[in-house]
Amino acid sequence: MVKNEERLIKQLKKVIRFSVRLLSIMMVFVIVMGVVDVAWTLYEKLVAAPKFILTISDMLATFGAFMAVLIAIEIFVNITIYLRDDVIHVKIVIATALMAIARKVIILDFSEIEAVYVFAIAAVTLAMAVAYYLIHSLNDKQHEEEP
Repeated sequence: MVKNEERLIKQLKKVIRFSVRLLSIMMVFVIVMGVVDVAWTLYEKLVAAPKFILTISDMLATFGAFMAVLIAIEIFVNITIYLRDDVIHVKIVIATALMAIARKVIILDFSEIEAVYVFAIAAVTLAMAVAYYLIHSLNDKQHEEEP
């Protein structure tokens, strides 16, 4: 019975590893398409009248697209680290979440949202920053203690 369970777990791990590899391939496709989208959007903004001028809203939209691609790259890094170490690194996941919340802040139109929403985003940002700091501090202490 134990041998059958071990065999089942081994097979399930193979399925998971295959799935993670498939996810990494799809994420590379998403990243490439994101870069193409950023380039196309920038091109369209620059050739539209008035030519070679970006408005503030154009720049914010472009920044949001850039950040989306950077977040996709961070997710790809998370996937590849998982494939290599078979462990989810919390510090990298929190860094990715911080980048995602930063993207949200950059693209927010403050004239169209309520104050409660701004405070909620501020609370999430602060919580993520504190979590990142604590994990970073814990990581530094562990490295100091190693001989």
